[in-house]
Amino acid sequence: MTFTREFFTFLTSTTVIMVLHCNAARLPQPTNLSYEWLDPFTVNVSWWKPSNLPQNCEIKYKHFLVKNGSHKEHNLKRTIWRNFTENCLTEEMDTDQWTYSIQTYVEDTCKGWNSSKPVYITIDSPKPRAVVVNDFKCIIHPKSMDCSWIPVDPSLALMLSFRDYGSTAELIKAGLKECDKYYSAGKRNGCHLNTTDDICFLANTSIGQSTFKLSSFEIPTPKLNIREDKDHLILNWAAPEVGTGCKWIYELCYTQCDQSKKCQNYSWEKTDNMENVPPYPIVYNENCRYEFKYRVVGGSNCIEVASEWSDVQTYGTNKVSSWTVVAIVIPIILCVCVVLSCYCFRKHSDIICPIIPDPSTIFKEMINGNRDPRCMPGNLYTPAEESFETCNILLQKS
Repeated sequence: MTFTREFFTFLTSTTVIMVLHCNAARLPQPTNLSYEWLDPFTVNVSWWKPSNLPQNCEIKYKHFLVKNGSHKEHNLKRTIWRNFTENCLTEEMDTDQWTYSIQTYVEDTCKGWNSSKPVYITIDSPKPRAVVVNDFKCIIHPKSMDCSWIPVDPSLALMLSFRDYGSTAELIKAGLKECDKYYSAGKRNGCHLNTTDDICFLANTSIGQSTFKLSSFEIPTPKLNIREDKDHLILNWAAPEVGTGCKWIYELCYTQCDQSKKCQNYSWEKTDNMENVPPYPIVYNENCRYEFKYRVVGGSNCIEVASEWSDVQTYGTNKVSSWTVVAIVIPIILCVCVVLSCYCFRKHSDIICPIIPDPSTIFKEMINGNRDPRCMPGNLYTPAEESFETCNILLQKS
């Protein structure tokens, strides 16, 4: 009986809690949503504070970027302010519009209230979006960097602008800087920038614009020096200009005597005023040709940076040993001699191996007494007729 009463009490309490939870009131929605572009990179979304909010509750707001009809949890952000600012929003290159959902909510400390239903706002790009550059990359130096790209349409004039990454009022007020040191190298165009900061770029043409932020930088590919030291090759590179205190990793791949490629990593830490990387030895075979390809990558304590793979650099030649020459040349000579011998034997076979007449034919003719030269075997030897002169003798009377 006691068990039944306790079970009934627990079931009733659970039911009441569930009913209260299901009947919890929803918070009112934000109203009067609007947005404003602060510059080509930054948009500010704002709304009015809802009315009839519960007392003694800390009201907060959460917003999502809605993409393809779904709310992306990794884009969820929370704020206590009645606005939010998105920086470099236009990294999304496949659209001219972005939709956000905004909800009012309270923390768990304020019971009996559910989050409001979402309200939506669609943000339009201030100018049509277009992919105007391909393969945009920046090579970083100690106090500057060179950014280059391949224009989608070389006939269109392109203007490159930039500013430091961020959405603070100071950065926005400072405005954009325009590149004033353009250059061209083959199919690539570029610009020299006197900064190494994390920045946003605006590439603008008459048909549209692109805005983007670099996720990584490049450094110049270092030059490889090679020298022999007895039975080793000593490899040496110049140290990167940047990244003091960083652990750098050299990724080295090479072939030896046209064999399969070997790849290995070589790491070291750069110190102040370091000009060259510590030498790296590999076993050397003087009869082999070596082909090297390498790049350098930033490791721990470094910014995300890497160089391009180098062109193939060679050292030495593939040499053939004397035993290899003997093993190749002698069979060739023997083959040539055999071929010539067969040719000569076939051409002069009647001299080397003349046809011998059948002796039985000779004896048969002798027994039968046949002396007709026409019946004699054609293969018998017939001496040539001897030539002679006739002489006339005249007698004289005395």
